[in-house]
Amino acid sequence: MSLPRRAMEQMGFSICCLSCDAPNVAGTERCRSCIGAHANARDNLTSGPASTKAHRLAREFVTMLAEPHKHIDDNIHGDTMLHYQSLIDTHEGKEEVTTLEQVEARFARQRAKEDKSLIRDVANQSPWAKRAPDAAEREEMLSLFGSEKGREVPTWDDLMDEVGELLDED
Repeated sequence: MSLPRRAMEQMGFSICCLSCDAPNVAGTERCRSCIGAHANARDNLTSGPASTKAHRLAREFVTMLAEPHKHIDDNIHGDTMLHYQSLIDTHEGKEEVTTLEQVEARFARQRAKEDKSLIRDVANQSPWAKRAPDAAEREEMLSLFGSEKGREVPTWDDLMDEVGELLDED
């Protein structure tokens, strides 16, 4: 068994290397010819629409080779896909099962992490970001703007009179 070459892994054909009887030496002529042949086959299969049943079947096989774990329930090819997946698992190692405690611990870490915001933390340096200004600060701001009296809010009747005047002009 040869270890998967990077090009074959990227094409989704790592199982071909794991099933190969060639010596595990990178850069051999056999590896180069296999990589080239598989690259050409994949390009031919994936370019344009599938025009024949054989073309569609070949595309399905390529998909199955790239992700054998998704096809182990297949009635015809399931056993072969299970064997391929076991070869991949042996090479890559099995992933550890995540426990409920690990998930809860991760959520707790995420909740404890302080949210960072560039705008809130850096750009907004207002002293009133977390508290309202006190009476003395309000008085100082009002004096800067010129008047302690705010703008007079018109009554509903005043607004309706203005709308009526505008309508009369038309």
